[in-house]
Amino acid sequence: MAPGSSGEPQRATVGRVRVATWNVNSVKQRVPRLLPWLDQRQPDVVCLQETKLADNAFTKLLGSELAGRGYQAGLYGQAQWNGVAILSRVGLDDVATGIPGAPGFPGPEARAVAATCGGIRVRSVYVPNGRSPGSEHYQYKLAWLAALRDAVAADPGATMVCGDMNIAPADADVFDADAYVGQTHVTPPERAALAELEALGLHDVIRDRWPAERVFTYWDYRGGMFHRDLGMRIDLVLATEAVAGRVRAAWVDRQARKGTAPSDHAPVIVDLDEAPDGDIGPVVPPPSAKPGATKKKLPQAKPPE
Repeated sequence: MAPGSSGEPQRATVGRVRVATWNVNSVKQRVPRLLPWLDQRQPDVVCLQETKLADNAFTKLLGSELAGRGYQAGLYGQAQWNGVAILSRVGLDDVATGIPGAPGFPGPEARAVAATCGGIRVRSVYVPNGRSPGSEHYQYKLAWLAALRDAVAADPGATMVCGDMNIAPADADVFDADAYVGQTHVTPPERAALAELEALGLHDVIRDRWPAERVFTYWDYRGGMFHRDLGMRIDLVLATEAVAGRVRAAWVDRQARKGTAPSDHAPVIVDLDEAPDGDIGPVVPPPSAKPGATKKKLPQAKPPE
C-alpha cells in the first residue's frame, strides 16, 4: 500500500468520473456537512484542503465512514493547521506527499498530496496565503508556487491540479478589484506565478467553460458577504488537454456554502465524459444578489487565511 493511503487497492474504473475540490476549513468541524455532501453529489475523486488533522486522527475520525462509501484516502496532514487529502473510489496509486524542493515556513508544511486516480495524476494543493505583499510569507508563497510548477513540469501526462490556490486569476475573479488593492491574492507576481503554472499546458476548466460569468468559490464569514455574493474565485481545477477535453460540466456547488456551520469555501465540481446532472451552469444554485447591487457600504476585503 502506498504511504499515506488507507484501504485496499482498487482497480481503476473507466467511463465518467466526477472530480471535486473543497477547502473544508477543518474536516473535524465539517463532518456533519462533508458526509451528506459525499452521499448527495457522489464524487469519484475529492481533493480536500485545510483538513487540520494529523493523518492518524483523520483516519480515526473518518476512515470507516469513507471506506463504507468506497473511498480510499491519500493523506498529508498536520495537527491544527494546513492538511490536504485525496479521496478516491476509482483507484489510488503512487501516493506522494509534499513537493520536491518546496520551501517550508520554517519547516515542511502539509500543503500537497498527489495520487493516480483512474489514470489521472491528481494533485490536491493548498497554496500558502502570503499574508501581505513583500513579507516573508509572501516570498514563501512565490517560492512554493515555483516548486509546484517544477513538480508538475516533471510529471507529464494526464494531470489535474486541484485546490485552494489563494490567487484570484483576474480582476473578474473578485467582487470588486478596488477592494483588494494592496492585498495578496491579486498582485501581479502571484498572478504571474499562476500563469507560469498554466503555461505548462493546464486549462482553468471553470473559466474555459464559463469565460464571462460571475463565479466565486470563497466568501468571508463577515458582513454577510456570502449572502451579498461578495466573493473571490481562488479554488481552481487546472487540467492538461488530455483531461480538459473530457470535461462535460464544471461548476461551483454554492449549496454547500449555505446553512449551518459551513466552510467559507464552496466545492468546485468537474464532470468528465458525462454530466449526470447536465451542464447546469457555473454556480449552483445561482446567487440571489445581483452584480452591481452591492456597492454601498462594502466591508473591507479580508484575504482568506
